Amino acid sequence: MKDLMGMMKQVKDMQERMQRMQEELGALEVTGTSGGGLVSVTLSGKGDMKRVHIDPSLLKPEEAEIIEDLIVAASSDAKSKVETQLQEKMSEVTGGLPLPPGMKLF
Repeated sequence: MKDLMGMMKQVKDMQERMQRMQEELGALEVTGTSGGGLVSVTLSGKGDMKRVHIDPSLLKPEEAEIIEDLIVAASSDAKSKVETQLQEKMSEVTGGLPLPPGMKLF
């Protein structure tokens, strides 16, 4: 019974750490870039796009497709960075234990 109580306390502690981490993710912003910095996309820690910046030198009608591709690449870069930071934070919360296969936080 003593082991069960200890395990319940550990679960409660982990839930509290997960709650704090979710709050931190809400405030986290990560920027990804492409095209040598000509396009940048900022995502929240939960993967929501917050801002897009396009260097004025790219704003020519005949280059619209290039701009679109650069935005997609910058968004992908930012999302990859968010996932890396998320994994680092999860490692802190779980004491280094990996997430079960298929489990994602967003």
